[in-house]
Amino acid sequence: MTLAPPPDPRRFGLSGRQRRRALGTVQIVLIVVAIAIMLVPIAWIFLAAFKNLRDVYTLSLWFTPTLENFATVFEPPYSLGAKLWNSTLVATVTVVLAIPVATMAAYSFSRFRLRGETTMLVIILATQFVPAVVIVLPFFVMFRDIGLLDTRLGLILVNLAIVMPFAIWMIKGFIDGIPIDTEEAAMVDGASRLRVIRDVVLPMAAPGLLTAGIFCFIIAWNEFLFALILTNKEAVTLPIGLALFKAEEGDLWNLLSAAGIIIMVPMFVLALLIRRYFVQGMTMGAVR
Repeated sequence: MTLAPPPDPRRFGLSGRQRRRALGTVQIVLIVVAIAIMLVPIAWIFLAAFKNLRDVYTLSLWFTPTLENFATVFEPPYSLGAKLWNSTLVATVTVVLAIPVATMAAYSFSRFRLRGETTMLVIILATQFVPAVVIVLPFFVMFRDIGLLDTRLGLILVNLAIVMPFAIWMIKGFIDGIPIDTEEAAMVDGASRLRVIRDVVLPMAAPGLLTAGIFCFIIAWNEFLFALILTNKEAVTLPIGLALFKAEEGDLWNLLSAAGIIIMVPMFVLALLIRRYFVQGMTMGAVR
């Protein structure tokens, strides 16, 4: 008796090449969908920034563009220029103060064996998990008593408290990735510890420091809750300024969109200018 040959499995499914092609098609579709989810809101804001209020409520892509919205947001009662200056000053000073201090702390944790080092690192990390709404009231009471309410200095101190733990942990990861042999070789040649840090560690960790600085700037630039509670008039920042674009007829989406573009543009420009160092820093921090 002759047995029949087994059925060809390709009759009941896809071949390996077809499966790979189908998988590639699915991946492309998912990537396109993800990009659309991210870009469609940005595209809507960009288009609305150049529309008048009537055209904002239409879905038509054909409209007469105008730059009047960008001029209006800088005029009273909105005065976005002062808020732009506050945000820029607060975010910049926060980064300028946070990165050097965080670098010194991160280097100490990375290169020296300290008593209670693990406990200190855990406490620093734990501060990142405390909800901002829990500590905003103590900050308000403290700043009210010492006269720092509605001041740029108060916002800078708050932002330092927010970004410092993040910066210490991030920079420590970069310094951990630098071979300690390079420092030991420099010290054998007579270099002091400070010179080793200046001439060896900082140049090698520069991409990481830049990456940490970028994240700190973004956090300080976008901070909303503390700025909402701790400012009133003089130190109001851009995110809080967006709440001003209301009228009797409702939200002024054309002005909101123009202000939103003004908030986003510095981030895009910054990302384009330092993208090479940013990628290098992220890779350096991820590889051990």
